[in-house]
Order: sequence, then structure tokens, then C-alpha cells
Amino acid sequence: QVQLVESGGGLVQAGGSLRLSCAASGRTFSSYWMGWFRQAPGKERQFVAAFSWSGRSLYYADSVKGRFTISRDNAKNTVYLQIDSLKPEDTAVYYCAADQDYRRPWSPDYWGQGTQVTVSS
Repeated sequence: QVQLVESGGGLVQAGGSLRLSCAASGRTFSSYWMGWFRQAPGKERQFVAAFSWSGRSLYYADSVKGRFTISRDNAKNTVYLQIDSLKPEDTAVYYCAADQDYRRPWSPDYWGQGTQVTVSS
């Protein structure tokens, strides 16, 4: 059973930074795609970023390129999302996701419970 546990969300002022973490367990993730989505109040869940665990392939939503960075720590089986220059419109619940396959639009099988990011102006 795949388990994904996010952490690192919180309340931050516009212009600040946050690093979200996603601890993955239950599988050997070397063949998995890992990524992040977000869902703002009243809006649909939105793809943010994804990469193959091997690191050979990496995708970002156009709206976050240049401010968001996805990375991983293989030893800790943890995926990170670094968010810089935060804007109020980044306010959302951020979800970690995983799947053995990646096709656009990505619809992963495994999800974390989400972590809230709130950006004040």
C-alpha cells in the first residue's frame, strides 16, 4: 500500500518561501512518477509538477515555472516542492501524488492527504 504524507504547509507572507515535503512509503519508488497538485478554494485541482524518480523527466505547469522547484531525497524516500516568491494566488491545499505511469493529463492513483498553504498579502 502506497502512503504519501505531506508536511511543510503554513501561513506565509507574500514574497516568502516554503518547502513542502512528501514522505513516501509502501513501495520501491524507483519506477514511479512523483508530483504535486494544488487545489484553491472553489477551484478544480491543478497539476503543479511531476518527475520520474530516475530524474530523467521533469514537468512543471506553466503557471509555476521559475518559482517552484521539485526535487527528491532518495535516501529518505521524500519528495520536496520548493516554492519561492509566494503570491496570494498560491493559496491552496497542496497534494503529493504518485503513479507508475505519466500521461497528460496526469491522473495518479495515489494521493496524500494534503497540506494547506496560505499566503497573506
